[in-house]
Amino acid sequence: METNTPIRLTAPEMASLWTQYIFDTMSICFFRYALEHIDDQEIKSIYHTSLEVSKKHIEQITVFMLNENFPIPRGLTEKDDVNIHAPRLFQDPFYLNYIYIMTLQGMTGYALSVSTSVRSDLRKYYITCMSETMELFDQSIDLMLSKGLFTRAPIITPPESIDFVKQQSFLTGWLGDRRPLNAIEIGDITFNVLKMHLHAALTVGFIQVAQSNEVRQHFRRGLEIANKHIKIFESVFDEDQLNSPMSWQSMITDSTSMTFSDKYMMYQIQLSTQLTLSFYGSSISTNSRRDIGAHYLRLILELLQFAEDGANIMIKNGWLEQPPTASDRESLAKERSKK
Repeated sequence: METNTPIRLTAPEMASLWTQYIFDTMSICFFRYALEHIDDQEIKSIYHTSLEVSKKHIEQITVFMLNENFPIPRGLTEKDDVNIHAPRLFQDPFYLNYIYIMTLQGMTGYALSVSTSVRSDLRKYYITCMSETMELFDQSIDLMLSKGLFTRAPIITPPESIDFVKQQSFLTGWLGDRRPLNAIEIGDITFNVLKMHLHAALTVGFIQVAQSNEVRQHFRRGLEIANKHIKIFESVFDEDQLNSPMSWQSMITDSTSMTFSDKYMMYQIQLSTQLTLSFYGSSISTNSRRDIGAHYLRLILELLQFAEDGANIMIKNGWLEQPPTASDRESLAKERSKK
């Protein structure tokens, strides 16, 4: 039931708005730079639309926050975090794949935001965001298909009839004969490799243009991790003679000019790492083979350590913006007792 009394934002609602604001400021920086270099007019059209969508999001989130008397996050800025006139760092096909993966992740995020929002205006806002992102996803995948840039997931022969698991060997992984991958496991691995290929390609470019040696070394470690994860997933596919998604690392130019700030690049890699952790966790919940589950657990632990080290670098340099937090009641009580 709607009332005229202002309804304050809940913590999950504020978290979604805050996170989206940071993400969209980062996206605007990337889109501005991309539009300076993309030659393909069809890809450029998608980026123009993406830029306008992100700018609209920033305007609407700002309204929500001002109405709540909440400070507007700093996020990433065109002035401090990107040099749009720097030489080209990515080839056109990479830009198209970037939009494809970002829209995939965006749809997942907006679905979560809708599910955790109670206020009707927020629900309507996120449903609109979802619709816009689905349209961009649809355009990007159609364009990738038309240009021969999309690697379709493996195809399996349809079963002759329905069946039920009769033996525990269905779960076998490390010992005994491993059963072939099922369709759910194939789908999860395919998307995780797609995601990791983008992560690896971004890292290759960022290593070339990072200003700080500490940041550069962190990215080198991240690239080693990404390539190792890709090889593990590809080896699982190879056992069943299944095709793997293509790499995008060859789509990076030889530019070493300052393109993005180290702060921006750390945010981008941290976001990519956190999203990968989320998708790995989801994959564990639908996986049935023990060996694959063990792979996911081990890879998650490796990424958690990498993400923590990345956060420490950001804290050390004053880059990590703090999300909205609950009041520290204990500190407030201590301050009160001193008066």
